[in-house]
Amino acid sequence: MTTFLIRDAVPADMIALRDVFRRSSLSNDGDRMNLLANPEALELSDLAVNEGRTRAPVVGGRIVGFATSGSAGDAIEVEDLFVDPGWMGQGIGRALMLDLIAIARGRGVRRVEVTANQHALAFYGKIGFAFDRDAETRFGPAPRMHLDVAP
Repeated sequence: MTTFLIRDAVPADMIALRDVFRRSSLSNDGDRMNLLANPEALELSDLAVNEGRTRAPVVGGRIVGFATSGSAGDAIEVEDLFVDPGWMGQGIGRALMLDLIAIARGRGVRRVEVTANQHALAFYGKIGFAFDRDAETRFGPAPRMHLDVAP
């Protein structure tokens, strides 16, 4: 099992975060054509990092993924969840989600929500997320999911 630390991302991390974002986004065959046809979708803003809403796992001083969250009424919204393709399948994404769930609990928030890609349904299902409905996104309908968390 790989040992890693999850910490708040800082502005100095933006180059590494952008690299993970792009490589992870393009690693999915089902998304690649749409993303390459819309290169602006591969640009990662620094807003969430500057606002302290991005968490990043670090292995040996290297950022291997990140998750960004925001407030959505009485819930926490998972805005981004990306893992470096070389680190996928090693528990990084799960650890990031458990980290966000712990943050929600710490804030007294009882629900975590996400609009998932089709290829991520099994991942979110294993964590305990339930399907709510399809939501319209820039690239078509996508599953809207939630996880109720105990205080």
